[in-house]
Amino acid sequence: MMDVLLPQNQVTEEMVAKVAEKLVSFHQKAETNSEIAAFGKLDAIRQNTYENFAQTEKYIGISIPAGKYEHIKSYTNSFINSNRSLFDKRVKKGKIRDCHGDLHAAHICFGDDIYIYDCIEFNDRFRYCDVASELAFLAMDLDRYQQADLSKHLVNTYVELSHDEELQKLLNFYKCYRAYVRGKVESFKLDDPYIPEEDKTKVLAIAQRYFELAESYT
Repeated sequence: MMDVLLPQNQVTEEMVAKVAEKLVSFHQKAETNSEIAAFGKLDAIRQNTYENFAQTEKYIGISIPAGKYEHIKSYTNSFINSNRSLFDKRVKKGKIRDCHGDLHAAHICFGDDIYIYDCIEFNDRFRYCDVASELAFLAMDLDRYQQADLSKHLVNTYVELSHDEELQKLLNFYKCYRAYVRGKVESFKLDDPYIPEEDKTKVLAIAQRYFELAESYT
């Protein structure tokens, strides 16, 4: 499993390049139509980001400091407002696809082939997205494992094979968004009565790290 190999420094650039190759092939074949494309429009992007901030308000001062929350929120809204034409262009170019939706290291297995599994099937809104957002998720996760070189190699290989150089303009925005989502999901666990209190100390640290990572992309 990629998430097991990463802390042991056993993931190579060649392995990451093969993941990129698999992703390009998958994204090129992934379905797109007017219904799917609508999830890349400005209103949908705003809905996703607004939901993030609304659902994490209660964790201000717990897993995310107020200053960090406001900084990330301001960056996100400013980026969307300044890049309307870019988001529209992505929709028109057919870059919004039926993607995996939850592409991080724990869902990638290296065997006789590369197996990527456990896509989000329960919510179309979480799965229909710009391929740039999907790539950013895994690139962000590699950054989280302090493997910035592998993250960069993943992106560069994907861009080279897909000829989608434009996605790099969206990369930090989507990395920030994806890291924030992970911080939110970890924060939700703090309210889970089935998670022992002693385990919540670890959960809190993970959530805080994701929010720090999200801010680093701003």
